Amino acid sequence: MNEFLQTLATQRWDDHRYYHHSRINQSLHFVSALSFLCAYVLLFVDPAQAALLAWGVSMTTRQAGHFFFEPRGYDEVNQATHEHKEAIKVGYNLRRKIVLLAAWALAPVLLALSPSLGGLIQPARDFGGFLHDVGIAWLALGVGGLVFRTVHLFFLFDLRTGLVWATKILTDPFHDVMLYWRAPLRLLRGELIDPMDHARRS
Repeated sequence: MNEFLQTLATQRWDDHRYYHHSRINQSLHFVSALSFLCAYVLLFVDPAQAALLAWGVSMTTRQAGHFFFEPRGYDEVNQATHEHKEAIKVGYNLRRKIVLLAAWALAPVLLALSPSLGGLIQPARDFGGFLHDVGIAWLALGVGGLVFRTVHLFFLFDLRTGLVWATKILTDPFHDVMLYWRAPLRLLRGELIDPMDHARRS
């Protein structure tokens, strides 16, 4: 258990120090984390609506922070290039995220073109039913993406690495709230980049 928790702490630390320099990105992660927590609660009431919230708000804000606001130049704090960080990324790097987000965007299109998915499901009768089907498709995509990368990490590294990463992903909303709740205030003060003094190598 100690090794599991240590690996979890390492994955979280690497994710923070490598990929969360922008205060805008940190603020968007705070918003994302709050909406993810709401989606977690909603999951027990209406899974389809939970997935619509998670993908429509939580994931879009989170990934917008990474794609549009996070610096991609040489990382002076960690003495690493963007390419190096992408190559050693345990979870979904930007290339893998593009594939995942493409599947997310195509799901509603596929359901619009084939409401029954070739006879696999009962076609929606109205727009509310269509949104429900989209939500279920996005829920399946989220679970599938988590399981796929977890199992993939079993083969790339080992069982513990995969299970730790899955644990990290599922608990990231709780951790991000604690980590980035001050980011919006610092952003309002005009600080666009976290100086990362706590992460600088001696």
